[in-house]
Amino acid sequence: MTTSTPPTETSDIPALCRALADQAQSASQSLCTVPGRVRDGALRKIADQLLASADALKQANALDLAAGKDNGLSGAMLDRLKLDDKRIGSMADAVRQVADQPDPVGRVLEGRVLPNGIQLQKVRVPIGVVLIIFESRPNVTSDAAALCLKSGNAVILRGGKEAVHSNRAIATCVQAGLKEAGIDEHTVQLVPTIDRAAVGELLHMQGLIDVCIPRGGESLIRTVVEQSHIPVIKHYTGNCHVYVDAKCDDRMAVDICVNAKTQRTGVCNAAETVLIHKDAADRGLLKKIGQALVEKGTEIRGCDRTCKELPDAKPATEDDWHEEYLDMIVAVRVVDSLDQAVGHINRYGSKHTDAIVTSRLDAADAFVKRVDTANAFVNCSTRFSDGGVYGLGAEIGISTDKLHARGPMGADDLTTYKWVAYGSGQTR
Repeated sequence: MTTSTPPTETSDIPALCRALADQAQSASQSLCTVPGRVRDGALRKIADQLLASADALKQANALDLAAGKDNGLSGAMLDRLKLDDKRIGSMADAVRQVADQPDPVGRVLEGRVLPNGIQLQKVRVPIGVVLIIFESRPNVTSDAAALCLKSGNAVILRGGKEAVHSNRAIATCVQAGLKEAGIDEHTVQLVPTIDRAAVGELLHMQGLIDVCIPRGGESLIRTVVEQSHIPVIKHYTGNCHVYVDAKCDDRMAVDICVNAKTQRTGVCNAAETVLIHKDAADRGLLKKIGQALVEKGTEIRGCDRTCKELPDAKPATEDDWHEEYLDMIVAVRVVDSLDQAVGHINRYGSKHTDAIVTSRLDAADAFVKRVDTANAFVNCSTRFSDGGVYGLGAEIGISTDKLHARGPMGADDLTTYKWVAYGSGQTR
């Protein structure tokens, strides 16, 4: 296959994007013949490059942080953007964890011998070329690169302008690791322009790009879905809930609600709404949870009873039940029953992560079965909804779709399958 080279003049956006897609398609085809051990070796070299380049990464990140402050980014968004030694170390660790996982490519999912003697197998194969459009978090660059390489896919990365310097520095580390391992550097490409027109061009390249995975705010994802001519795996919002049941350990309920909301607010698995059963509220748990959240600096927007018992609370509007705050704000509602809690979550939730705190096995079982969510938790914080925590090493995103993939997506979720038949001359 002949490929074109991206022009240095990025004003020619169509030519730039066509070149990126052509090169990704070529890299995808060559990657099919690269053994898993070689891909894993490249991942370890990428991890080494990240650690060795820590100072350069922090310098690049400082430029993005300074620009973010000048542009009025919130504290939560700046926290998403920040790179320090600990986070760089975590990025490298995530890449190594992906390298240590079993190779999904070529795994036989099932097999049988047909009555005519043909041996039939269902085998995992790469999707091909993946387009990932993301905002703010520079670690997505290394996470996405690692997972796509592990699963045998080429990837085109289009990061947000907030992290442009950080993303370029990380991509340089990734491509250095690929080159050292002898793998086509075009396996991982970062779109070299922040011009939004590039997104529209790439989303129209059906036949060259196989799937798009957007990571960011709901407006970004809806824009991608509306414009795309290629399949999109969606992660709309993280409107996550904690429901405190009538019977539960009160201390556990307070700890989980506070952790789920305040441990890190600018992430999609932070709780945005707390629902409390009226019996739990009657014994003072509404006040305990509310006071603990306020002590952490959280603004509460509540139902009538919440506002009556918590003087610092503001009345919640209909919009508050839908909201993904990504900030130190939480909506609180007292409900009459488990049924009402489930109904609230299924109406307002984003099908991301929802938790129940309860000492009743029947309530836990009913919650898990009835709440329409990608991640149903019992007696633990929503903050554990994470690919790294799940043992995936990293995640390409947390899908709120129901088709192809749901919840944290690891390397396995970036594969599809093909049927392979081995015959001995059979005809039909």
